[in-house]
Amino acid sequence: MEEQNRKWDENQAELKHLHEAVMAQIQKNERSIDALYTRCGLQSEKAFHDALTGILEKKFGVEVLNINEYDEQGVVFGWPDQVELDVIIKNGMLLICELKSSIDKAGMYIFERKARFYEQRHQRTANRLIVISPMIDARARKVAEKLGIETYGDSSEVEVV
Repeated sequence: MEEQNRKWDENQAELKHLHEAVMAQIQKNERSIDALYTRCGLQSEKAFHDALTGILEKKFGVEVLNINEYDEQGVVFGWPDQVELDVIIKNGMLLICELKSSIDKAGMYIFERKARFYEQRHQRTANRLIVISPMIDARARKVAEKLGIETYGDSSEVEVV
């Protein structure tokens, strides 16, 4: 009986050791997958942005300006950081756009703060705030409606400027 208990304890210790090794490997794999997903996501986001910019410029004859300015006061993100957004100016109208492969509720609030940051910095009010994305979360749509942001699932849906 004592021998069986000793073997049981050894087996349990070995199983615990194996479990910890497997879990460590799983966590390592998850970090690698997350890193690949982030890298792929950023590349896809840029490809989507560039394609959509091309469509808007070709179809509507506008120039999409990518604005990248430093927010010293931390108005947008709560601390100083770069703020990037797209601006279209045509016939004296200012449109501030967010061209994203997907956007959620938090992203919609951030876009609104980016737009207000731009307006304040340039002393100019946007005529329209527009988010173009094929994947807009339902909660993000409600936020957009509340904030007066137009949302479109495809660039071809945007009304002519």
